Amino acid sequence: MNRAILHIDMDAFFASVEIRERPELAARPVMVGGSAEGRGVVAAANYVARGFGIHSAMPTAMAQRLCPALVVLRPRLDLYAQVARQIREIFHRYTPQVEPLSLDEAYLDVTDSLRLFGSAESIGRAIKEAIKSELGLVASVGVAPNKFLAKIASDIDKPDGFVVVNAETAADFLAPLPITRLWGIGKVGARRFETLGIRTIGQLRHYSVRLLERHFGHHAAALLGMAWGEDERPVVPDHEAKSISHETTFARDVDDRQVLHSVLYSLAEQVGRRLRRHGLLGQQLFIKVRLADFTTLSRSRSLPEPTHTTAEIAALGRELLERVLDTGNQPLRLIGIGLSRLMVEGGEPRQASLFDTPGKAQQRDLDRLADAVCERFGSQAIRRGKQRAKP
Repeated sequence: MNRAILHIDMDAFFASVEIRERPELAARPVMVGGSAEGRGVVAAANYVARGFGIHSAMPTAMAQRLCPALVVLRPRLDLYAQVARQIREIFHRYTPQVEPLSLDEAYLDVTDSLRLFGSAESIGRAIKEAIKSELGLVASVGVAPNKFLAKIASDIDKPDGFVVVNAETAADFLAPLPITRLWGIGKVGARRFETLGIRTIGQLRHYSVRLLERHFGHHAAALLGMAWGEDERPVVPDHEAKSISHETTFARDVDDRQVLHSVLYSLAEQVGRRLRRHGLLGQQLFIKVRLADFTTLSRSRSLPEPTHTTAEIAALGRELLERVLDTGNQPLRLIGIGLSRLMVEGGEPRQASLFDTPGKAQQRDLDRLADAVCERFGSQAIRRGKQRAKP
């Protein structure tokens, strides 16, 4: 069946929310992140700042050297989560089939909504306008018959983009695009393609799977399928998911462990909130990293008891990440964390465990309290403190 998929991506989300709160900053270069004195990094930058070469995961000190007039704002994750909930409410007016990827982007399957709301393009424009008029923020929207094409479409004309790709035009749409538009292809991967004379997606189609397998192993068939615009993955809402995870791809490869630990904690917090929102627990924790040489690695651990506690997810994820980092010296292009083997909280009685210590119970209570307070009173009502590293 020819599906109707939207990919909606908020433009410079953290920075845009901050500028909405302080409109006088609209024309100035703005970044959200840590201070230079604390070895801080850029979490997000508006498009004015990006014009100076500033990008996410860049050290704040370097960003300030590139742009001495840069306005540096500390992150307010609770505020961004509150706004993200408002954005999701707009999505759900049009379809229950919403798959969040992070606070600022999601896939929507609107195939079953066409009779009620009109074409996929009409739905995409209505959502984009609602986000602008109700929340004062700008989203880029891609409309396509699958997730891969929708993702590229939303990114091709940023900021404030709106691109429609249909099944008949997909091959022509993809052909001139650089090979790095394919998922997982960074600078190192692009150099490997260049040795074969492949610089665009269209050029990749002239090569056989067998030849590509010599260079890219079992990824070859998937790469060639993407080059033709193929992607059968469904949009999976949280309540139907077999796992819940978040990941991020860095604009530049990162080898600073402090940065990686900070990013991983933020991702763990997002995973925990999604689990708690749907009353789910997970018993298999996993992390995923992609190295600079295109190698993707994953590590997992089965937990003695299912969890949705942010502190526990983050701590165990950090242990797995350290194992990966200790095995080599390559920087990372991508990092992600998640939980699988999901179950409904309270759905099945479980025997009391020796691992269910008062400390764990307290962390669960703190998570629930923080979620409830932020949901009702907004981002400034409560703020999570940083955990001290164990000596």
